[in-house]
Amino acid sequence: MQHKQIGTVPDFTTPALIMAGVNLTWIFIALWALLGFLPVLLLALGLNRGVSWLARRRGV
Repeated sequence: MQHKQIGTVPDFTTPALIMAGVNLTWIFIALWALLGFLPVLLLALGLNRGVSWLARRRGV
């Protein structure tokens, strides 16, 4: 078995965050088209509370 040096890995944080934003956007648009604005608003508020809860729990 050969032991090769492992090189550095590219940082995919920025592309991952961009794709998360793109996916969240199309999900919001699809929900808005199907169900109206109120469910989108409630989902956004729920996500905001969830992220805030995680930040408090991590102490950030």
